[in-house]
Amino acid sequence: MIQIFGNITELTKGRKLYDITPKIKSWINLEKINTGLLTLNIKHTSASLLVNENYDSDVLLDLENFFTKLVVDGDKAYSHFLEGPDDMSAHIRTALSQTNLSFSIKNKEINLGTWQGIFLYEHRFGNFERCVDLHFIGE
Repeated sequence: MIQIFGNITELTKGRKLYDITPKIKSWINLEKINTGLLTLNIKHTSASLLVNENYDSDVLLDLENFFTKLVVDGDKAYSHFLEGPDDMSAHIRTALSQTNLSFSIKNKEINLGTWQGIFLYEHRFGNFERCVDLHFIGE
């Protein structure tokens, strides 16, 4: 059994879903493990990870529209506004989504459905450099 640690970086430009599937696939192809378990972890409190459709971009727009209605920026019920009106809403969005994902890898292929992609979901309006840690264990 071999373990490999790495990371990928995504430069975000505002609130939206960023497809990081190609970066993850490239990283897997460079490693010496062919089959195993890949765990992704994002260590940010205002960004998250999710799996969703990567074919029709309307799905991503609809997800953002849903979250906009569900979690209102600058809501007067929040007391945490240290970094602006999108600060606490970003933390809530992260709490409602995921910061850790795991995938089976077989012959260097991620076990995803035909229309699935892996996304980094930026919850803030600004530009950020987000890092996703990867842990690949297998043979």
